[in-house]
Amino acid sequence: MPALEPKPLHTADLSKVRAVFTDVDGTITTRGKLSSSTLKAIEWLAAHEVPVVLVSGRPAGWGECWARQWPVAGVIVENGGLHFAWRDGRLHKEYAEPPKVRRANRVALERLVDEAIAAVPGTRRSLDSQATEVDLAIDYAEDVQLGAGAADALETFLRARQVRAVRSSVHVNCWLGPFDKLSAVRRFLKTEWQATLQRSDRRWVYVGDSFNDAPMFGAFPLSVGVANVAEVMAQLEHRPRFITRSREGRGFGEVADAIGRGLRSTTKGRR
Repeated sequence: MPALEPKPLHTADLSKVRAVFTDVDGTITTRGKLSSSTLKAIEWLAAHEVPVVLVSGRPAGWGECWARQWPVAGVIVENGGLHFAWRDGRLHKEYAEPPKVRRANRVALERLVDEAIAAVPGTRRSLDSQATEVDLAIDYAEDVQLGAGAADALETFLRARQVRAVRSSVHVNCWLGPFDKLSAVRRFLKTEWQATLQRSDRRWVYVGDSFNDAPMFGAFPLSVGVANVAEVMAQLEHRPRFITRSREGRGFGEVADAIGRGLRSTTKGRR
């Protein structure tokens, strides 16, 4: 059965949304930068008690900076390898796996990633890989421009060696371990908010744009792709339920606006 095409965002009922989980690269960033309008949208959501949680393949080092300096409730990084969350006025850091397992996996991963880079000419570790703790990233479309063919070759090479490998809009993220963005969101909900993600649950919305967002698109009843997701739509195992008109950060802004309309309609209905 062919996958259903996403519906326009304006048809989504976001009136019950209580938190936003969102990818970063290509979803809240625009051409690699965070615009003031997107930051304002995140601030507006936070001010109206709709917390935003970032869900990214980027390194732990980035995640701590985002958690401390941006108006977000939490940050999941390294494709689910760990998360940061504010609790009792302090920033907490939680890993998906215990230290002994992480250390062993890291040694093996370093070797396998070096082998993959040697096998696919022109690829290299991402410049921010030094800030990672759990996964590693291979650059194919950020500081080098090698196209989808290189990403395909990297994924094929690594998966044949039991490495979890999935691309974002800029990197092929690689890790050893039974976690991903979706399992990390479930863990975050349970650990930080004593909540769960249910098939019919309309409290949470997820916004994304790329391959490593596919598990989230399949699990969230309210999943939204910003318009640039159309570039990879045909290759996604799970597609978003809804899609914005605008690309990247402007698309995220549409989601924030739609949530705002939902909140206003709910408030008006209670009068």
